[in-house]
Amino acid sequence: MRNTNTPIAAEGYPFIAGAAVITVALAVLCLKMPAFLILAVLFGALTLFIVFFFRNPERTTPADDNAVIAPADGMVIYLGPSREEHLGEEMTKISIFMSVFNVHVNRVPVTGKVLDSFYIKGKFLDVRDERATFENEQAGLVIETAKGMKMVVVQVAGLIARRIVCYASKGDHLVRGRRYGLIRFGSRLDVYLPRETAVRVKMGDKTVAGETILGILP
Repeated sequence: MRNTNTPIAAEGYPFIAGAAVITVALAVLCLKMPAFLILAVLFGALTLFIVFFFRNPERTTPADDNAVIAPADGMVIYLGPSREEHLGEEMTKISIFMSVFNVHVNRVPVTGKVLDSFYIKGKFLDVRDERATFENEQAGLVIETAKGMKMVVVQVAGLIARRIVCYASKGDHLVRGRRYGLIRFGSRLDVYLPRETAVRVKMGDKTVAGETILGILP
């Protein structure tokens, strides 16, 4: 998987470099035309924000093998029953909203094998809109644990987020807490758990990818 032990996600380098080049060019222009100072400061601030956005901190994953951990930093905006179309089952759905200020590197919620992966082109509605689940662009993984429990994790693009990155594919063996992708500039992660899962979060809770326990599998 990419972005292992790197302080900045590799996907951010082109954006950082582009903003930095513009900042330097404007700074040079300031020597002859002081009017460019404001633009140089603005692009300098933008460069720092992009570095902040693509930060890739280390996390300590709980040792409990039955724990499902949060795949994203953010806030729980939905928790309840929902029919998952790819498995064709009623499951417990937990949606985590990521603002532009959250870490956007996503982590594997459970250790297991990827039975299937899917990518669906779609719209870019605000991810807090209930229609986003069915209409927005998204990428998902169906994961089966060693005990035969199946769950689904879905990256959902949003109003500003226009690029979903997923490193995993069908047949891969994933390890809980490891990095497996990201979504650029704000979005949502949906986790579908077996109905028997003992949920450990509630609406409005803040989550930390790789550390917060969403629930305990039976």
